This record gives sequence, C-alpha cells and structure tokens, in this order.
Amino acid sequence: MAAFEPELSDEQETVRDWIHGFAADVMRPAAAEWDEREEFPWPVVREAARIGLYSLDFYARQFFDPTGLGIPMAMEELFWGDAGLGLAITGTGLAAVSVFTNGTDEQIGTWVPQMYGDANDVKIAAFCSSEPDAGSDVSAMRTRARYDGAKDEWVIDGVKAWATNGGIADVHVVVAVVDPELGARGHASFVVPPGTPGLTQGQKFRKHGIRASHTAEVVLRGVRVPGHCLLGGKERLDERLARARERANGGERSGNAAMATFEASRPAVGAQAVGIARAAYEVALDYARTRVQFGRPIIDNQGVAFQLADMRTRVDAARLLVWRASWMATAGRPFTAAEGSMSKLFAGETAKQVTAQAMQILGGNGYTRDYPVERMHRDAAIYSVFEGTSEIQRLVIARAISGMPIR
Repeated sequence: MAAFEPELSDEQETVRDWIHGFAADVMRPAAAEWDEREEFPWPVVREAARIGLYSLDFYARQFFDPTGLGIPMAMEELFWGDAGLGLAITGTGLAAVSVFTNGTDEQIGTWVPQMYGDANDVKIAAFCSSEPDAGSDVSAMRTRARYDGAKDEWVIDGVKAWATNGGIADVHVVVAVVDPELGARGHASFVVPPGTPGLTQGQKFRKHGIRASHTAEVVLRGVRVPGHCLLGGKERLDERLARARERANGGERSGNAAMATFEASRPAVGAQAVGIARAAYEVALDYARTRVQFGRPIIDNQGVAFQLADMRTRVDAARLLVWRASWMATAGRPFTAAEGSMSKLFAGETAKQVTAQAMQILGGNGYTRDYPVERMHRDAAIYSVFEGTSEIQRLVIARAISGMPIR
C-alpha cells in the first residue's frame, strides 16, 4: 500500500488539470444560469459524459487509485467549478458507493454500470435514505421492506426525503427497515430497477443553494423488487440480523446500511467543500488585489490581508484532513479517531466561513449575483447539514476519542 504523500503525482496532476479545464470552460460559464433555473443540467452532464468525465470507468479509476487521492482531487476541482453542477455530475456516486459497500460482486457488476449508462445514453442514480421524520436519527426510519417468500420479492412502502436525483433517476437505492425491533440495526438496502411500478417522485425541494442539483421526495407504494435486488443477498442479511439480535441483548452497537455508505463517502464530501472554499478564496484574493479604496488596493490593509491569510490556511488544512482520511480508507487504516468525520466536519465549516469572509471582502458587490461568491456562500451552507450534520460529526468524533456512548 502506498505511503501517505500530501502531494499529487505527475499523472494525477495531469488528470487534475483536465478536470480543472472542464470546470473553468464548461461549468463556470453555465453556473449562474442553472442556479437560476433550478433544473437538472442535462447538457452539462452529457458534455461531461462525452469527454469521459461522467463515466463508470473514470470514477472507478479514481476510486481505486492506490494513494486514495483520486476521488478527493476530482471532487475539489469539480466543486471549484460550481457546487450545484458538481453535485449533478457526482450525485450518482452515492448510490454507486452504496452498492460497492453493501452489494455482492454480481450486484456491483449488474447495477453500477446501469447507473451511469454511456456517452450516447446517459443515466443517473439516486440514494434514498433520509425521511421526513428521520434524518440524523436513522433509527426513526419508517420505510418498510417485507419479504414475500412465495414470489421471492421484497415489497417496499414509505416516503424518502432529500434524495439527490430522486424520482428522475434510472436506478434508485433505497434503505428500508426489515426488522423494526432492531432499530437502526434492522435496516437493509435495495436496488429499485428502472421503471418499477409504485415508485414516484414526490415534492421537489426548492433550495437555498446547490440549485442545479435535483433534490426531491421519493414515494414508494407497494414497490416490488426481485429478491436479488437486496444488496448483499438474503443469506447475508439473515446472518447480520442474527448477530444484531445477539448484540442487542448484550448492549453492543452495530452498524447499518445507510451509515456504511455515509462513512465511506464523508472524505469525498469534505473535498467538495474544499473546492467551494478554495474558489471563494481565489475570488476574494483577486478582488482584494484589484479593488482600490483610499488610493491603494484593499489588500494593503491588514484587516483584509489577515482575513485572506486565515482563509488560505483553513483551506489547506481542510484539504490535508480530507486527503489523510481518503488515504486511510484506501489503505485499510481504521478511523480510530473518526478521521472521516473530522475531515467532513472541518471542511464543511471551512466552506461556510471562507465564503462568508469572501462576501465581506467584496462588500456590497459580494452580496449581488454579479459576483459568484454570493452563490458560493449559499452552496456552502449545506455542508454543515447533509451527509451528517456538523453536530452529528462532533458526536461521532467524541464517541471515538472517548470510548463513551455520548448522547
């Protein structure tokens, strides 16, 4: 396994520069339009597919990069381009990670290619976990999956909320309760194939930021999926549930399908936040160098220069935390101090703080849509909320470092 190196190789730099070119030439010119339209940006995603950026092959190569830096490098550059468009391009990845994390080799080979399609027939996927009354509290999940042994089918009923690509996706991955008595330990993940009756889109959410990314409810009413759509298979599920029952009697904790997906994706989400923060910092730095007040550039004032120094320091520190966690995950190193949560927490809070500082440095201009930091500030707000709130990340970290069941 490669040692941790906090720098990119020549090959990685070449890939980074290629992604950066797409972000600068395709994403940034289109960002404001799709933010205003609040629609899924199919032309941008199709262009990404045309050049091979939105493809299973590309993400597989980054995912299996032995240094662990392929995915965070790609995420940072895309979200430097624009967060809403970046999430439209990468949103399928969460469903793909769920299949990789919980599925068999056969399921991975069957379903993940269908999530992306190809350049001539682009597909997207959705991961559906959160519910109207079950966000951070996954034990409150109400969506149920019941096994019909006579037909070897699972019947799913419930409503999912906040699903990226929800309702418009070709493939949905749905987390549902199979044993209510086990709480969060009684969950399982299911693939819902394209065109399955009973799955419909509920309300589409009108969001503060990341507006180019489609977010909606997914309603499941009597949705029937074949037995082979249970990720991991029924035998593995039965074994896991039996162990969970034993642990429940002993008061031990065990994981669940949704948390396994989120834990694997947290450093990548942190990298997205780093991209937003870096973009805002660069806009503010350029503005401070060229904006003249009282006869000199405003960067000549310590009040501005020191803010920029802090912004750059936080961006670089967040990136290093993300890279460390990504390398640890690839190297099989356990997150003994919740390093994945650390990276997501610090990067998300950094994105919020740095974009706010950028708006302050631009003054009145920063508050208008004539400059991109207004949009970046709105986009950054979600990074202390989704994929585990900052409070949940702190709880995970606190439990890890203390060994106590802190509530």
